[in-house]
Amino acid sequence: MVFRFLLLFLIAGSSFGAEVAGVTLPESDQQLVLNGAGLRKRAFFQVYAIGLYLPEKKAAAADAIGAAGAKRVVIHMLRDVGADQFSDALTDGMKDNHSEAEMKAFEPRVKQLSAIMAEMKEAKKGMRITLDWAPGIGTLVTVDGKPAGVPIPGEDFYRALLRIWLGEHAVQADLKKALLGEKP
Repeated sequence: MVFRFLLLFLIAGSSFGAEVAGVTLPESDQQLVLNGAGLRKRAFFQVYAIGLYLPEKKAAAADAIGAAGAKRVVIHMLRDVGADQFSDALTDGMKDNHSEAEMKAFEPRVKQLSAIMAEMKEAKKGMRITLDWAPGIGTLVTVDGKPAGVPIPGEDFYRALLRIWLGEHAVQADLKKALLGEKP
């Protein structure tokens, strides 16, 4: 009896990935593995828990951004944030890591992402926002498991999104480290 309990405990424990601010992020999600997970803070507020899923673990930001194949960013909101504010924060994070010319090239796709976010009205506490890169399809946005908008084309755009958290001027240094699997 004790052996069965221990075996079940070990099996259940092996699927555990990370817990961030009370949010459990599984070790794998579809065909991807949890590269790292962390907490986005703004001043002293906890804004969201985030997990980065890749085909295989990568310790360097450039390798994670450039990884071939599907990728996933899972954001669990820990507080209510207006859709405009959330969208502006994503855009600002992209601007911090790209030239003016690059941002000009991304502009139609940034507007497309902003429109998807505007449809949400608000990124509410408890909401799960997923940004997937699906090769041959584009960036897919889902909100609480439901598709939002249409695919946004171009892997360059998805890599630009990843630079928000993993770029040279990442939105938060300790979050970047956490998404790359470094322990605090």
